[in-house]
Amino acid sequence: MTSARQRPVRVGVFGLLGSGNLGNDGSLEAVLGHLRADHPDAVVDALCGGPEAVTARFGIPATRMHWNRAEYSTASRLGSIASKGLGKFVDIFRTAAWVRRHDVVIVPGMGVLEATLPLRPWGFPYSLFLLCASGRLTRTRVALVSVGAAEIRNRPTRALVRWSGRLAAYRSYRDAQSRDAMRAMGVDTARDEVYPDLAFSLPSPPANGPSDVPGTVCVGVMDFHGGNDDRARADEIYDRYLDGTIRFVRTLVEEGRPVRLLTGDRCDATVVAAILEAVDSPLVTAAEPTSLDDLMNEMVAADTVVAVRYHNLICALKTGTPALALSYAAKSDALMDRMGLGAFCHPAREVDADRLLEQFRALEKRAPELRETLVERNRAAARQLDDQFRSLTAAVFPATHHTLVRQESP
Repeated sequence: MTSARQRPVRVGVFGLLGSGNLGNDGSLEAVLGHLRADHPDAVVDALCGGPEAVTARFGIPATRMHWNRAEYSTASRLGSIASKGLGKFVDIFRTAAWVRRHDVVIVPGMGVLEATLPLRPWGFPYSLFLLCASGRLTRTRVALVSVGAAEIRNRPTRALVRWSGRLAAYRSYRDAQSRDAMRAMGVDTARDEVYPDLAFSLPSPPANGPSDVPGTVCVGVMDFHGGNDDRARADEIYDRYLDGTIRFVRTLVEEGRPVRLLTGDRCDATVVAAILEAVDSPLVTAAEPTSLDDLMNEMVAADTVVAVRYHNLICALKTGTPALALSYAAKSDALMDRMGLGAFCHPAREVDADRLLEQFRALEKRAPELRETLVERNRAAARQLDDQFRSLTAAVFPATHHTLVRQESP
């Protein structure tokens, strides 16, 4: 009997998981599916933002990422500021102790190397740096798998992200722009590969064919205030985005089209409420998805999708539903281009309802052709993600373990 059988490989998963973001949890679901299929003897647990939610949904033990339970609250009083500072110090030892218990730690997808949404350096970038540094110190392999990255201007955040990338044992990216961004920030990416987003490996419901009469339009919304570089005009960006979306939805309703509002994070509920109040019609309804599977079930029943959040777009494209992206970052443009819908992107920071409607009508005219394109692109994505998981096993799992897996494979 081999040592691999005597002591199963210990795998940790890390990230803002169980915190209400459906895309992040979908990435975790994809990696757990891979582990259960290809490494069924692996013992898996998580260090994450919402441990109770992760354990309840995925059935794995989970530990809170931060010692300070008020980590994501604004610290304004001296006591809370001191508690946050102490928490950052304590987390050095908590993170290292957790990492050293594992053979492999996987950061599953997510935009962990970007700041396309507001982000402080001493938040998640600091936590990721602690993880990767701990991996290097304890000789635990840390793998950043199909992650998103974007070049960052803020110097402290940029430095933390750069060193996280350098210290990781394995890196792969969900698009070429992410790899280019890490190279621009000083990381040697010569051996790093690009694969589709992990969510493309999730099962999806059977695709519907085009309907004979115009049907439901899914509109994915977001509590969008711009990114790190937009803080000075965050309110202006939000108002313009919301006003343009309301005008778009109102026009669809006037034409008799049912509209289904979808979210991708708990914080998006305020946007749904604002649209429902502004467009008071029984044709406008809102779903309450709790997973990417819920989102895909909504989208497969729709004729078309218009969405902001990255993983809302992925769910639409994966189900073969023609989609229009309200794009807030290069990752959305890259995704749409990769799936053959590059012409159907609209800037989320400068929503023009009239132009958006023009693009939407063009999308619907080309819907039959685009559905065929999406079938082909989804097949290609599935093949590429099979390669991703094989590459991950070869790179970071103990040699005796993945040799055993190959020997036992039929």
